[in-house]
Amino acid sequence: MDDEIKKYLFDIHLSINSIKEYVPEYIEYSEYSTNKMMKRAVEREFEIIGEALNNILKILPTISIANSRRIVDFRNHLIHGYSTISDMVVWGIIKKDLIILESEISSLL
Repeated sequence: MDDEIKKYLFDIHLSINSIKEYVPEYIEYSEYSTNKMMKRAVEREFEIIGEALNNILKILPTISIANSRRIVDFRNHLIHGYSTISDMVVWGIIKKDLIILESEISSLL
């Protein structure tokens, strides 16, 4: 695998770990949704994940990461449609989808 792709995969890995630090398992949605700093930190990490994945797709469009296009689209929505971001959608991604991405990234690294 190309070193540049490995670098982007590692960036995604770091961002996933950061999100897990910002939002530990015991955090409830009510705490997340009222903590502006936590939400912005998480959203920034998702922007990094989306940008890194977008760069990977430019190099290797066939990489085996489920929903890669949706992840990049989510990044674009975070950046360009920030005023319409749903805390519940972000929360759902943290709780349901992040573990899948983490597993895929770990297997690729």
